[in-house]
Amino acid sequence: MTFRVGDRIAHPMHGAGVIDKIIKKRINGEERDYYVLKLPAGDMLVMIPVDGCEQIGVRHIIDSKAAETIMDSISDIEISMNQNWHKRYRENMLKIKSGDLMEVAEVVKGLIISDDEKGLSMQDRKILNAAKQILISEIVLSSSFSYDEVEQRIHKSVNLS
Repeated sequence: MTFRVGDRIAHPMHGAGVIDKIIKKRINGEERDYYVLKLPAGDMLVMIPVDGCEQIGVRHIIDSKAAETIMDSISDIEISMNQNWHKRYRENMLKIKSGDLMEVAEVVKGLIISDDEKGLSMQDRKILNAAKQILISEIVLSSSFSYDEVEQRIHKSVNLS
């Protein structure tokens, strides 16, 4: 899949952004083309090898209708969190890496509920923040909502406003 400057794309581990430019860069003696992805939160830039997008799971962002469907579905997501932190971590990372926003939303909802009930470990908090960044960044780019509006809507959907 080929993208162009200005395309809105989603990276499974960093979230959604806009391709700012395409550059050639020599790394470890090998010259390759890279997309420079500008993420809306924190003005972070991510370099993605052009020839590695498919393997990484980079894709076009969802449309506004799909974003709305995900937002409306969060309250209905069934949560089952493994009590063993190591297994929970592995399961959550697999869901995030899948690139499926519903699975990312499941991680977000489960960790928000866990945080409200008993607090989160440092590791779980890092996963929650990463999952929220991935979920919210794509919904923001797909809709007319701000980052804060999407985050508030997620918390209301989880019934923790």
